[in-house]
Amino acid sequence: MDPLIAKLGLALAIGLLVGLERGWRERDAPEHSRTAGIRTFGISGLLGGILAALSQAAGSSAPLVAGFLGFAVIFAWYKSREAIHDEDYSVTSVIAGLGVFALGAFAVAGDYRAAAAGGAALAAVLASREVLHGLLKRLTWIELRSALILAVMTAVVLPLLPNRTIDPWGGLNPWEIWFFTVLVAAISFLGYIAVRVLGEARGLLVSALAGAVVSSTAVTVALARSAKGAGRPMPLAGAASLAAMVSILRVSLIVILIEPRVFPAIAAPALAAAFCFGACGGLLLLRNGGEVGSAPAQNPFDLAPLLLFALFFAVVATASAALSEISGVSGLLATSTVSGALDADVAVLGAIRLVGGTVGADTAGQAVLAALASNAAAKLVLAAAVASLRFSLALAGFTLLALIAGFGVYLAVPA
Repeated sequence: MDPLIAKLGLALAIGLLVGLERGWRERDAPEHSRTAGIRTFGISGLLGGILAALSQAAGSSAPLVAGFLGFAVIFAWYKSREAIHDEDYSVTSVIAGLGVFALGAFAVAGDYRAAAAGGAALAAVLASREVLHGLLKRLTWIELRSALILAVMTAVVLPLLPNRTIDPWGGLNPWEIWFFTVLVAAISFLGYIAVRVLGEARGLLVSALAGAVVSSTAVTVALARSAKGAGRPMPLAGAASLAAMVSILRVSLIVILIEPRVFPAIAAPALAAAFCFGACGGLLLLRNGGEVGSAPAQNPFDLAPLLLFALFFAVVATASAALSEISGVSGLLATSTVSGALDADVAVLGAIRLVGGTVGADTAGQAVLAALASNAAAKLVLAAAVASLRFSLALAGFTLLALIAGFGVYLAVPA
């Protein structure tokens, strides 16, 4: 088959796909009362492809440019008459028509695969009107500000930072530190979105799992405070155990994304500990049942905590690199253990970013496991300071069991 015929067919298909969505929305309108439907959009895509082919044959872009301007004027004029009649101020169909024409031309004159993807994406966005409008209505200023902060952090600040180490030990790389900070906050934001999409979390299970993606320590302390005056503290202890499971899985995801070579060294013991936390928490919730409040999830893009995280990460990364060079494995393990008690993400990122430099993947894996263990112990201490005795004993038992399971698997299963 002639490649041009196939590309023209794709241009037509893009228009038909978008026209199918547009026509479906207006399927109940009287005959000849609408400017464009499935046929018009299909022909628009084909027209863009034909004019692109003519431009290629003539060796000039003039036919395509003139055709696009003429199409835009005629299409917009007819849509304006329809809008006046319907008292409709939406310009979506006009933009969609121009997009179909441009994608049809791109299918012939450019990358046909990108044009096909663009056509599918355009149709999907048009079909998602209700979903997008619903999300927009539920969007708060804090969340909008978070999106803007994320955009500035990634598109403005990140490219300006030097992507090289600036300390004698090779640990302080401003670009890497900021990139990891943004990545961790973005992963945490998934948990925040989960809470927002599900509404104010009423179920203990949902709120604990979603909140733990943001901060398992905050969730554990919140549950511990609730347990002090609760008549049934055991479901809360079960939820705290599930939060600990999510924390381990979250760290495992960070390791997979940043340094996959480290994951085999932590996979077996980390997953064993996570399974132990999950099984204990799940069984306790099933046994006791009930909904007992919710665990708060805070916006991870609050600027002050985010900057504090970046500063703490920079200090730990530099200290880890320095101690690793001076004291070897023992220095890195000591740093990871201490910093892990305060923030597991910082300790884990500080260890795995040294892989390929001063430490190997197995050594970094040991540091990650040490950070997870110290973080679990620290959460237990914080919870015990504010919780009831039953809650503390239950969580202590779950933590001890998970640590034993993880350490036993670490000894039994070679990395």
